[in-house]
Amino acid sequence: MEGVPEPHNGWTFLTNHARVLAAIADDHNVRIRDIAARCRLTERAVQKIISDLEQDGYLSHTREGRSNTYRIDPSRVLRHPAEAGLTVASLLTLLVQDEADRTAQPDRRMSADINR
Repeated sequence: MEGVPEPHNGWTFLTNHARVLAAIADDHNVRIRDIAARCRLTERAVQKIISDLEQDGYLSHTREGRSNTYRIDPSRVLRHPAEAGLTVASLLTLLVQDEADRTAQPDRRMSADINR
């Protein structure tokens, strides 16, 4: 079926909620369709995740014409007890830096990681 991402079996290090939040942090005016493509999720799944994040105060949006502008609350603390005290800002800083590293010089970074 076109537009539906390939299924993924097994576990991953990041949750879909973290992926969606990172996509929004990258572009506060991003469309649900684009988040879904970037995160390899369905649009319906992205809508549910955005609803979860808004319900718990991590995210809000304002409607501007036919599009949304999202606002992330960077001071919100992550939910799991093992991350007590870590904020959304801390998580997003790690994810944004990694994305910048991956797009800047993928071959150079890979060799540096292997040599560690």
